[in-house]
Amino acid sequence: MIRVRFISADGAQVRDVLARPGERLLDVAQADGQPLEGTCEGQMACSTCHVIVEAADFARLARASEEEEDMLDLAAGVTRHSRLACQIWLDEAMESLAVRMPGAVHNMQGR
Repeated sequence: MIRVRFISADGAQVRDVLARPGERLLDVAQADGQPLEGTCEGQMACSTCHVIVEAADFARLARASEEEEDMLDLAAGVTRHSRLACQIWLDEAMESLAVRMPGAVHNMQGR
């Protein structure tokens, strides 16, 4: 099992959940009631599942595709450690993953 730590935008709330290797971070977050909309249902056609990955964990993830980078350009509050949760698949090599929710969301789908 992989420990996924969700941190609220203001850092006041931290919640740890266990997830299985092979699960998508977006699905784990939504099952836990985290505020990730995922308007496009994980099809990488919006940026409403934007998360900020803790620096140590970010370095262990596969690089974002050019398409994901383009979608992140539309997200609010992007940092150098931003990713789309729909593009993060939990890997059995990961023991843990910590992500912070962004302070705001822009839904660019259909605009």
